[in-house]
Amino acid sequence: MSARQQAKFLPDGRRLHLQDGPIDLVIQADGAPAAIDIAYDAACERFATLLDELCAELPQLRQRLTKDSVLPQGPVAARMAEAAQPYAAKHFITPMVAVAGAGAEAILNAMVGAAPLSRAYVNNGGDIALHLDDGATFEIGMVDRPDQPRLFGKLAIKSGDKIRGIATSGRHGRSFSLGIADAVTVLATNAPGADAAATMIANAVDLPNHPGIIRVPADSLQPDSDLGRHLVTRAVGTLTRTEIARALARGVRFADSLLAGGQIHAAALHLSGQTRLVHASPGLMTTIGQAKEAFTHAAS
Repeated sequence: MSARQQAKFLPDGRRLHLQDGPIDLVIQADGAPAAIDIAYDAACERFATLLDELCAELPQLRQRLTKDSVLPQGPVAARMAEAAQPYAAKHFITPMVAVAGAGAEAILNAMVGAAPLSRAYVNNGGDIALHLDDGATFEIGMVDRPDQPRLFGKLAIKSGDKIRGIATSGRHGRSFSLGIADAVTVLATNAPGADAAATMIANAVDLPNHPGIIRVPADSLQPDSDLGRHLVTRAVGTLTRTEIARALARGVRFADSLLAGGQIHAAALHLSGQTRLVHASPGLMTTIGQAKEAFTHAAS
């Protein structure tokens, strides 16, 4: 790894923290001690190339994806485009919609490919790529706002659930949002797919033309934003319970369509204290008064 990149264990001695520019990962592997060491070495080796690999195709990754787009060549960039493609025909989208999930998946694949692990995860700012061997389980808590974590429920994932990606998106997250959701949490088959779906569902939670919602062009806040002149949400005034319900209903309809199409396994949508759950398996996503851990930190 270069001097630009940082790798250190967190105080618990089990989780590894990797940081390079905007990429900030928390990693944990479970298995035999020797296998864990090999997996962490593999994670560091793959991480050393990740940012430069993405930057090599960054101008293309920031362009709108259409049926005529030239697809990126790098393995992570290709996964980003693949995750974005299902939305390209009807929505403005770029491959950057799945950058966090695809990055997490790349590091996880390096770990699992290097050593036999019973369980492992890579958490890229709340977008999580997950490995579960037969019989393994994974439980994390969920929050309704990433910037002001309040625990509202839990996710209990078993190896047989075939869920290997968890992502959260919304107007309080690291990226801009076209909608007004405080947070949308998605479970999907893989991390890039979860990342893209969470963003698109969060965009769908909205009240178009509402006078109390302040929006500005994305490039006025970040000149190189892949969203360009598209209006992103900067503030949401007080909404009535009816307005909150109407905005969430828009998001639920979109999430239901993704569930029916197999693009997601479940979603939790939050806005101004109200929550809606979308899932096909009762008990997979359970709303409770107190969860074991914050969503942005995977369970030990």
